Amino acid sequence: MKRCYYEVLSLSNTATSDDMRKAYRREALKHHPDRNPGNAEAEAAFKEVNEAYQVLSDDQKRGVYDRFGHAGLTGGEAPAGSGFDMFSNLQDLFSDMFSGSMGGPFGDTRPRRGKDLRVQVRLSLRDAAFGCKREVQVRAPAPCQDCGATGAKAGTRPESCQQCRGSGQVSSQRGFVMFTSTCPRCEGQGGFIRNPCKTCSGRGAVEKARKVMVTFPAGIDAGQRLRVPGQGAAGPGGTPAGDLYVEVDVEEDERFERDGCDLVTRVSVPVTAAVLGGEISVPSLENETRSHVVQLPPGTQSGTMFTIRGEGIPRLDGRGRGALGILVQVTIPTTLTARARELFESLDAELRASATPKSEEETAVGE
Repeated sequence: MKRCYYEVLSLSNTATSDDMRKAYRREALKHHPDRNPGNAEAEAAFKEVNEAYQVLSDDQKRGVYDRFGHAGLTGGEAPAGSGFDMFSNLQDLFSDMFSGSMGGPFGDTRPRRGKDLRVQVRLSLRDAAFGCKREVQVRAPAPCQDCGATGAKAGTRPESCQQCRGSGQVSSQRGFVMFTSTCPRCEGQGGFIRNPCKTCSGRGAVEKARKVMVTFPAGIDAGQRLRVPGQGAAGPGGTPAGDLYVEVDVEEDERFERDGCDLVTRVSVPVTAAVLGGEISVPSLENETRSHVVQLPPGTQSGTMFTIRGEGIPRLDGRGRGALGILVQVTIPTTLTARARELFESLDAELRASATPKSEEETAVGE
């Protein structure tokens, strides 16, 4: 005995045309011979699914079946002009199998997702170096609560397009070639909204501002971006949301320059400290109350670089930190007091005398 057609499609006898289309696609793809090669049971089930849908997708045929069951049908074949196109439905199935999707906008069961969003966040050098958490404001369409994201006025629902059966596309065959184009009746929407929701004007979504907490890892640099899954725009019809991409920009710092994972700071020292040597204090990026003490050897030249390893930027992979470079810049006084000038002149004379080579006569006497 033949099984109940509703049972074949796992439906109740109150199922809508959209419900039947979803069920047909689900069951037909499940039992399709291409997915079950050599499986005679799957092939039989596939034929049974198509037979059930041929009947239930036609209002007149379905009415007869509901009243008289299988006895009221003549072989279960759809009458001419019933609107059921077996080839078109199989063509849709083949398209679904190769694209990995199912159905169109109306009666859609594929896991479509919302659009990705992008925002830019400007961080200080310290926050970028050692990581931080920031609330990022995002403006994006959110599901309309008044219509349940359907776009239709409360108490109503969108109507599926009968010409494309909710797929938004129609197919036509020319010889052995199948052409697919946008449905002219619904303009690719897959259906119609007769009574649009006033809140969202039929779009099913309203734009709202919300805040997203974003964690910036230590060592992130300008030009890099973070992906926050599921924080993009909401997907249509309750499908998953897109992702949020946060593009990072880093402010310039007055004290430090960044070179990858290394930091460079410029320290001005008076000429006397460069000549005589001494200690200099270097600021710390990580802690403003902390400083590094560097010992200058006598005779330090302007442009000399001192390096403190492990005091730079943390690496993103967690493998330690870069180095802190201290670039010495010797400052030369531009104005002198009379006493300072006198001392510099004496120093100049002393340096000249010590740099003058001994004459040959002085060398011979010395020997």
